[in-house]
Amino acid sequence: MPAKKPRIVIIGAGMAGITAANKLYKSAGSKELFELCVVEGGTRIGGRINTSEFGGDRIEMGATWIHGIIGSPIHKIAQEIKSLESEQPWECMDSFPDEPLTVAEGGYELNPSFVEPISSLFKKLMDFAQGKAAEDSTDAVENEKVINCLNLAAKSCGPGNLSIGSFLRKGLDAYWDSINHQEEEDVSSVHGNWNRKVLSEAIFAMHENTQRTYTSAGDLHTLDFNAESEYIMFPGEEVTIAKGYLSIIESLASVLPPGLIQLGRKVTKIEWQQPDGCLPVAVQNGHCTRPVKLHFLDGSTMSADHVIVTVSLGVLKQGIREDPGMFNPSLPSFKIEAISKLGYGVVNKLFLQLSPTHEQQCKNCIKFPSLQMIFHQPESTLRHPKIPWWMRRTATLSPIYSKSNVLLSWFAGEEALELESLKDEAILNGVSTTICNLLSKSTDNYHVKSHSHICNGDAKSEEKSSGKKCLKFAKVLKSRWGNDPLFLGSYSYVAVGSSGVDLDTLAEPLPKISNSSVPNSPLQILFAGEATHRTHYSTTHGAYFSGLREANRLLQHYNCSDI
Repeated sequence: MPAKKPRIVIIGAGMAGITAANKLYKSAGSKELFELCVVEGGTRIGGRINTSEFGGDRIEMGATWIHGIIGSPIHKIAQEIKSLESEQPWECMDSFPDEPLTVAEGGYELNPSFVEPISSLFKKLMDFAQGKAAEDSTDAVENEKVINCLNLAAKSCGPGNLSIGSFLRKGLDAYWDSINHQEEEDVSSVHGNWNRKVLSEAIFAMHENTQRTYTSAGDLHTLDFNAESEYIMFPGEEVTIAKGYLSIIESLASVLPPGLIQLGRKVTKIEWQQPDGCLPVAVQNGHCTRPVKLHFLDGSTMSADHVIVTVSLGVLKQGIREDPGMFNPSLPSFKIEAISKLGYGVVNKLFLQLSPTHEQQCKNCIKFPSLQMIFHQPESTLRHPKIPWWMRRTATLSPIYSKSNVLLSWFAGEEALELESLKDEAILNGVSTTICNLLSKSTDNYHVKSHSHICNGDAKSEEKSSGKKCLKFAKVLKSRWGNDPLFLGSYSYVAVGSSGVDLDTLAEPLPKISNSSVPNSPLQILFAGEATHRTHYSTTHGAYFSGLREANRLLQHYNCSDI
């Protein structure tokens, strides 16, 4: 009887899973050395990559940016398959807006000369935390203030579990203390009920909110300071993919034969075998059996010699909390500890399309600006009562490119989850109220008013008496990563109390090989995904690298030459 070919099953058809399948198939699968299969719980490939269309534009519901193009494997693939150019407009096709309009609650437009020093301070604090060399400022006095606050913040760090949130606030306090008191008095009243210090802190908070979407940490006080410098960015500009991020996945999957990827196959349990010195369970009644058994939601099962698990860290966290858990027997304590300590957050995107009616009425108006939004802090008694709390925790609202009628805002943490639960009407009402307040002194230019057409009846009567038109939206679209059972969040971060070592630990295959116990069936369970890459976690290229890593691990195990 001929020996069975090793069966490799990959759980998840996202970037890590499809990359691993692509590598294994091209290196050995096409030579029929393995039985290869990808099982995906959802109805599509891509995982946390999900290109869509909205308002006639191509948008990304999930992964959006190539973070640095020099050395990026994602950028290389995009170039090879000619995905960086498209006749259809796409999200952020003109990259980041160069000149955002910064507006404070109450409708006060802020001069860039006031905003820039705080923005520069925040950037230099983050650069310092990330181990980047500080750029020299042309303003010697301002530069000296920033250097002093960096040194003071760094000295206050000390050993122990310091967070990015704590470090940033120490830096801001040091900066504010460095400002001459006479200077403070001269500009104590900046705009209406805003004074310099309160406004500076609100601008700083805006940048903190943006940073939360970059990292997925709902609270920057949970983001570890010491691990931040381990994170690696590719050099060069950051770009989006004209034909959509999904084109990368589709290209990688195109080499796989039909039927290799099985959709709608959600794994509910993974049975594997720990080495215990006894007769291996893989030998039953004199016949060899495969050491791993997968159980699916529909009640079916599948055996495998090796399983590459690429599910999100959020799914792994749920899997170790449930009883019974995802793994049987349970994962070893070192795995459970790493999964528990690492951070994993929610980031959602909100798209809003301006209605054609608004466009017709606004032919002579300035196009909707790229807004940076400054809000009073929670302790302030001057907050507008109708601006919802979840809007106060976002930082920007911008067209997805310079001439688009689609606006985009990012949400992280609690407000991202709140967004998922809100009905479209509540979202449009909250956004419209916020926009009106911020642009209340510029309604003639931007053609906005206090409520959208879906708000209470007072809006229409007020519109009629004032002669101004309402800002109207045709439709709304939001991502829902937090409550999607296949993801339960967006991407990982190194939380306070964890470290890069935990990312490495998560990447270790099972059973763990030691000198005292060599398993009869090694590499039963392998782990890939962005949360398993120490220096590129939270990114698509981190997921890509992890998929290659685990594919190469198996190829090396079977002494395949093409590694």
